[in-house]
Amino acid sequence: MDDAGRPGNGGVVSRTTDPGALGAGAEPATPIGLGIVGAGAIGTVHAETALRNGLRVAGVWDMHGARADALVARIGGHAARSLDELLAMPQMEAVAIAVPNVSHADCAVRALERGKHVLLEKPMAMSVAECDRILAAAKASGRTLQLGFVCRGTPASAAAKRFVDAGRLGRIYHAKCSIYRRRGIPGLGGWFTTKAQAGGGPLVDLGVHVLDLVRYLTDKPQATRVSGACYANFGHPIASYRYVDMWAGPPKPDGTFDVEDHATALIRCEGGLTIELNATWAMNQPEGALKDGIFLFGDRGGLAFQIFGSEVTLATEEDGRLVDVKPLLEPGDALGKAWDAQYLQFTQAIRRGVRPHATGEDGRAIQALLEAIERSSAEGRELDVQR
Repeated sequence: MDDAGRPGNGGVVSRTTDPGALGAGAEPATPIGLGIVGAGAIGTVHAETALRNGLRVAGVWDMHGARADALVARIGGHAARSLDELLAMPQMEAVAIAVPNVSHADCAVRALERGKHVLLEKPMAMSVAECDRILAAAKASGRTLQLGFVCRGTPASAAAKRFVDAGRLGRIYHAKCSIYRRRGIPGLGGWFTTKAQAGGGPLVDLGVHVLDLVRYLTDKPQATRVSGACYANFGHPIASYRYVDMWAGPPKPDGTFDVEDHATALIRCEGGLTIELNATWAMNQPEGALKDGIFLFGDRGGLAFQIFGSEVTLATEEDGRLVDVKPLLEPGDALGKAWDAQYLQFTQAIRRGVRPHATGEDGRAIQALLEAIERSSAEGRELDVQR
């Protein structure tokens, strides 16, 4: 996600020191043998992060064998020719699953049934029913199932969580989470923009991250009602689409684009909290006019930050004055620190049995929200969220 724009300053600014998010590092033991399922861009990040944190990449599988070969040539390990071959490797305790969304459930269930710990990329699956299959397999196996909600681990997210847990916001009554792109549809015409492969557009690509982060920061409230709207205004025809950037590209003029490019929703939760979501791949907005980020509004304080940014601002009152409190965040690469934090949790779950905070149940809750938003948009009315 882009790190563009900063929250505005106002009032008196006080600064505190923030120890930052969970650091990198693995337990001093025999390295965990990890299998990489999917050798694309995200699978490569998983492999590099695992190595950086003391795990050993034992093997790699990708449906395109050449990609597995290329990754193994860089990082070592064995290029498996099938998922079964990868899962049969005795020196492999865990897998990181980074394949197209349509294959998440099948790969996760098969890995869990073979006794592997699983770090599963978001979104959890293509439907709530598939999430339930994965959860059942995890329960039966007794192995760790951790979701790839990596945004929880940035220094900014960690600082925000400490403010919330310390009661500095009081009762949080509204949250706004937004990710805007002027023209940034990924891999236009490929699997990212094919509903049968991805399940949706920016809602499942970007909205997943910010919805999960808001739930995490606000103690995982139960959503009850959703009013959503999804739009598809760009990229038709593909050849005429003008864009700022396109990762997972280049565009395929004869490909498929049958998902939304803009999603918005208002979510009502038990206890009165409301959540406003905006997730876009493409829209006509002046550069910098709309700010990405998380905004929490409480009766004692408000909080604003960009997930991968360098500032968190708490707007509150101190000594009878309105002030902005800005903790000093841990310097360095926020995205890298978030990935390290994710792998530290995964390692601790495997070695110590510590329950990761990004669970399969969290993945299912987000999937239920995604489905409710899509149904609400299609039916043009507010709907209940499946529990």
